[in-house]
Amino acid sequence: MSPARTHYEVLGINRDASLAEVKTAYRRAARTTHPDQGGDAASFRVVSLAYQTLRDPVARAAYDRSYGTTSAYQPSTADDRAAGRTATRAEPAGGRRPTPTDPLRYVPPFSATSNPVLTETVASRQIQGAPRKRGLFTPQSRLAREAATVRLISSKILPHLPAARLVNGLHSPADRGFIDHVVLSGYRLALINSMVLPRGVYRWDGTALRHAGKAIDPPRMEHLVRGMQEAFPELNVTGWTVVHSPDDNLHEPVIDYARGTDPASASLTHIVNAANLVRELKMFLGTGPSPNVVDVPLLARLIGGMY
Repeated sequence: MSPARTHYEVLGINRDASLAEVKTAYRRAARTTHPDQGGDAASFRVVSLAYQTLRDPVARAAYDRSYGTTSAYQPSTADDRAAGRTATRAEPAGGRRPTPTDPLRYVPPFSATSNPVLTETVASRQIQGAPRKRGLFTPQSRLAREAATVRLISSKILPHLPAARLVNGLHSPADRGFIDHVVLSGYRLALINSMVLPRGVYRWDGTALRHAGKAIDPPRMEHLVRGMQEAFPELNVTGWTVVHSPDDNLHEPVIDYARGTDPASASLTHIVNAANLVRELKMFLGTGPSPNVVDVPLLARLIGGMY
C-alpha cells in the first residue's frame, strides 16, 4: 500500500503556496482525476478534499497544526459502523458503474467524530432555499414561473435521483447576477432558468425563439455556466432554460430546433419545454460517474451562495 500523502502533495504544491497557487493546482488536478474526464472517483475525492481544506484559511491552519503530515481523507469503517451508516458507504457490486438507485453516499461520510461543513440534517434535504424577491419591485410573474420550476423538479426529477439536491436563488460567481435554480447530483451540476410563453410551436435557432414572425430572446445563461464551471472545476456544468406554458401543460409550448441547437448537442445551454427538461435532467444527472453521491463540501458551497 502506498503511503498516505499530505494535501500539499496531492495537489503538487509547497506548504507555503498562495491561495492562487492552490486554486491553479486544484484545477489542474481536477481535470486529470475527474471521472467525467476518464479519471478515478476515489482519486478525485482526495483531490477535492485537499482543495476544500487548503482554500479555507481556518481549515488550512488547523490542518497544518494537526494533520500536516498525512491526508485527512481516511474513511473510517468503524466510525460508520458505530453510527449505523455502513449501508451508505456500500459500493456497487462487481465494479459496475454506480446508478442513482444505489445506496446513498455522503462524501466525506458523517460519523460521530467528524466535523462536517453541513449537518447531516441539512445535507439530507433535497430542496434548499426558495424563490426570493429581488429588491422592492419583484414581478410576481417571475416568482410564479420559478415556483412552477421548483414544483416540476421536486415532483418529476428528485424522486428518481435520491442524491440530487435542488438549490434555489444563487448569486453567480461571474457577475453576482442571479441563477434561479441549480441541481447537484454527484459531480454534475445543472443550472436552470425559467420563462413562460403561450402555447404554440417555437423554433430555437441558438439565439432567439421564433414564433409567428417574432423573435423572443430567452434569458442568457452562457456566462452563468462559464462562471460556475470556473468556480467549480470539479463539476460538469450545463445550463437549461425551461419554457412553461400558462396552463402547466408539460408538452407545451412545442420547441423545434435548428441544427446543432437540440438538447442532445454539446451546447453550454439548452432551451426546452417542461417535458424535455425532465427527460434531459434525468439523463444528464443520472448518468454521471457518481449519481448516488452527495458531496457535502460542494453542497455547502452552493448553499453558501444563496442570496
